[in-house]
Amino acid sequence: MGNSSCRYVINAVGKSGQIYLTHCEDKNALKKWIAEHEDKIIMNEIKITDKKRHPFLKWLIKK
Repeated sequence: MGNSSCRYVINAVGKSGQIYLTHCEDKNALKKWIAEHEDKIIMNEIKITDKKRHPFLKWLIKK
């Protein structure tokens, strides 16, 4: 398994029931993707995963 340059994984649900799954390299690309698709997705249903965040921090934030 090689190293991936994609840091953020976006999982979103569209207003017509579509499912969006995409990857972004940095925060600027993430903000750009959200701005371009803001009218097509349900903002309450968007989930963004940071693949480089330490697992212990993920556990603390969920609690």
